[in-house]
Amino acid sequence: MSRKKFGFLCSFLLLGLEVMAQQPDPPGQVEAGEKPVHEAYLFAHMTHQDYGRLYYSVSLDGLHWKALNDGERIFEEYQGHPDIVKGPDDRYYIAGNTSDSSPVINIWVSEDLIAWTKHAEYTPDLKATPGYAEALQRIGAPKLFYDEASSQFVMTWHTPHLEGTPEDAERYWASQRTLYVLSKDLKTFEGPPKMLFDWDFGTIDVIIRKVEDTYFAILKDETYPTLYWPTGKTIRIARSGSLLGPYSLPSDPISPNFREAPTLIPSPNGKAWYMYYEQYPGVSYGLSISDNLNGPWYQASGYTFHSTWDKYSLPENIRHGCMINIPKAKYDELVNEFGISD
Repeated sequence: MSRKKFGFLCSFLLLGLEVMAQQPDPPGQVEAGEKPVHEAYLFAHMTHQDYGRLYYSVSLDGLHWKALNDGERIFEEYQGHPDIVKGPDDRYYIAGNTSDSSPVINIWVSEDLIAWTKHAEYTPDLKATPGYAEALQRIGAPKLFYDEASSQFVMTWHTPHLEGTPEDAERYWASQRTLYVLSKDLKTFEGPPKMLFDWDFGTIDVIIRKVEDTYFAILKDETYPTLYWPTGKTIRIARSGSLLGPYSLPSDPISPNFREAPTLIPSPNGKAWYMYYEQYPGVSYGLSISDNLNGPWYQASGYTFHSTWDKYSLPENIRHGCMINIPKAKYDELVNEFGISD
């Protein structure tokens, strides 16, 4: 066989293997002619080059995302780790802070996810936290959840109690504890912060979600991974029958190690859950899928840069934030206002 024919045959076989490698699409999508339960999605996030500022991407299937506003900032005044919640007044709220060392949490409000105005400021007395008098003046990644059952917001964040050292920089992160405060209106807040969990290990990036009668605290285990703590730096889930716990010990890892900032959306047909998380710092995004929050979960294929393998895609250089489902009319409004990138 000639070298030319041999090369052609190898290329043909490789192409055939790639076609044969096509894997099933993720569950949760709507069939042709079927009306989606969840019509569209917004991802409010930061970027690798512009950490802590507000950007938008959108999706119609929860899997393939496109940037809005030509990849430029959405709102110049916002700083923080974007986290948006819809309140009982049908308005959207976002929490943030200018840096972990800033004592103030800023809260903004929007009628339409387009124009944001300042709603309130909250300065927690961290050292007044019961059982946590050694808390350092650090506020990491404030996040919001509205609990319909109790008609109140819960705002969570992480605060450490040990400084890092040249010999042990990780002890700062391992000392992070998740704190919370309650509010009816995100203007007045009930008492000093409290610790959400009674476990003696670090947690950050906690988001709370409720499905039926169960509350799920989705978190990053902030202990450094070792043979003796293999769950370190992974995404895990704890459960409770009440908003403030007590929460179960966290589940086995949902993600690989060195992942953070989980965000969760229901699939278009409402029969699956999509859990995204960042492989930091700004390397890629992972996606785990389950038909219920108790698992089991599996990891979808992405970031292989082979169209037959990638089951989800995001714009380049995205860093973490939050995803929420929105009506198709709101999606259209955002696209019309900001424009969408191909």
